[in-house]
Amino acid sequence: MAYYYSISMKLIVTVLATYFIALAIEGHLDHEWFDDAHATFYGDITGAETMQGACGYGDLFQQGYGLETAALSTQLFNGGLSCGSCFEIKCKDSNWCKPNAGSIKITATNFCPPRYPATFDAWCNPPQKHFDLSMKMFLNIAEYKGGIVPVRYRRVMCTKQGGVKFQISGNPYWLEVLVYNVAGPGDVQLVKVKGSNTNWIQMVRNWGVNWTSGEGLVGQRLSFQVTTSDGRTRRYYDVVPENWQYGSTYQGEANF
Repeated sequence: MAYYYSISMKLIVTVLATYFIALAIEGHLDHEWFDDAHATFYGDITGAETMQGACGYGDLFQQGYGLETAALSTQLFNGGLSCGSCFEIKCKDSNWCKPNAGSIKITATNFCPPRYPATFDAWCNPPQKHFDLSMKMFLNIAEYKGGIVPVRYRRVMCTKQGGVKFQISGNPYWLEVLVYNVAGPGDVQLVKVKGSNTNWIQMVRNWGVNWTSGEGLVGQRLSFQVTTSDGRTRRYYDVVPENWQYGSTYQGEANF
């Protein structure tokens, strides 16, 4: 009897824990179309001008983001902490909205800088909330001639293929890691690195999703601890082999 009681209690605790974790994750996102903004587009239909950018990503096609991306205004960019976040956007209250277009989902990969001292037509100036989309995504919800349209938006969970990826750069005295392909909330708030001969080391966000450490870790296996904005943390043990090379990318086995 005691054995079965113990099993039952463990099952109940597990179910409740899963439930409250799910509530915490869902609570981090926005179920309602809660806010208004505007949207424009930049570049041409190829999306060449959307590559690279202030978040530190490179070839967005190779990295799995494609053209389903946007540059965020200062108000939304949050100093780069919003990089990797996913949003659902729909056109509203404009003759340029395409009928029955529905919504689009994008990942934040770039920054739409303010234009000072301009005030007219400076859509990315604070405190305005603005999405500068790839042309492909803009044309999914609005007509080209519209140029700029009012939209509603909400944060949504990111869906990615495979595990979190770590791209290594730097030099023997300075390690930089681009953390990308992050599912769930998508945005990375904290990163730690551990060499096979060290303890966990707090990395510093350099810019966008590039994280740095001044520790000499050449020739060591590398593990990473990644924390997203909903407070969840995952550890990727020995995801980078000891013979790692600068410019190489390594993938963890799990995602958020």
